[in-house]
Amino acid sequence: MFMRFPAPIRRVVYTTNMIESLNSRFRQATRRRGHFPDDDAALKVLYLVIRNPIKNRPNVTGRTPAWKQAINSLASYYGDRVTDR
Repeated sequence: MFMRFPAPIRRVVYTTNMIESLNSRFRQATRRRGHFPDDDAALKVLYLVIRNPIKNRPNVTGRTPAWKQAINSLASYYGDRVTDR
């Protein structure tokens, strides 16, 4: 089923691995500190996690290449179910 999608859509699905990697880094950063005095302190830690890229990764910026092309492919594949272009 997955391979039936056009190449731009498959590239977007691959980005979920990047999202899961970032979520894992968030969990590690918050678990190491235990508790925070307020919400701003927690947000600052998460911001610092985002700003510190992991070295030796193929996509350290986290940007999705050809995002517009993928959205257009999804719109042509699913029709009116994709509303944001």
